[in-house]
Amino acid sequence: MSYQCILLEREGCIARITLNRPDKLNALNSQLMDELYQAMDGLEQDENVRVVVITGGEKNFAAGADVTEVAQVKDSREGYEFACQRGRIYDKVYYFPQPVIAEVSGYALGGGCELALACDLRVASETARFGLPEITLGLLPGAGIQRLVRIVGPAAAKDMLFTGRQVGAEEALRIGLANKVVPADQLLAETQKLAEKLAGLPAYALKTIKTVVNKGTEIDLWTAVEMERQGFGLLFSTYDMREGVGAFLEKRKPQFQGK
Repeated sequence: MSYQCILLEREGCIARITLNRPDKLNALNSQLMDELYQAMDGLEQDENVRVVVITGGEKNFAAGADVTEVAQVKDSREGYEFACQRGRIYDKVYYFPQPVIAEVSGYALGGGCELALACDLRVASETARFGLPEITLGLLPGAGIQRLVRIVGPAAAKDMLFTGRQVGAEEALRIGLANKVVPADQLLAETQKLAEKLAGLPAYALKTIKTVVNKGTEIDLWTAVEMERQGFGLLFSTYDMREGVGAFLEKRKPQFQGK
């Protein structure tokens, strides 16, 4: 399938999606968001995909929603529908079975920050600037507050949300918004290294861990603990579990097959 606003590349079991509206700072218009959903949906059907990287390229991740589209929203009903439509795409990323890495350079603002929050891990360039400035438009983020709170905690989240200020890379690392910060010229290599590391791990175990972590935040503690126990038990039926334990006992490197 051909895309106009994103680029989709595959290298082995790693997929890379590049937001491709550089002249608009990768502003997330409806076409880009629809294409992102379609790309993620297609990758979800491919059992060979182990890791997805989402990037905006060297300059900017995404500067937010396309404000020209926001300005066309006429009333509360349309505003709610707009938030639901955008939330559907972020949910697609968040619930993608395998790990999704955000590779962040420059601006990750508004919807761009929400997209990064929906990813499992965020590797940031020293140039990265995160922010949710919707308050300056008289709005709130329609799909990012709850994930932000779960990642950085209520106090740091309120600081960002109330003021709309931008958070630099080092502060993002300190509060847990970024998992790693690297020099700009090393971002691609470091993200690729992380993607390759994850791709070489047991796929079913990674998938189960992601499910337990993400869904565990949505339910009560004891239900989440029970889900964790069930996941632990289910993994005993996988080839990779037997291979991992066998390799440990035999003092050799495991050869995981994603089975």
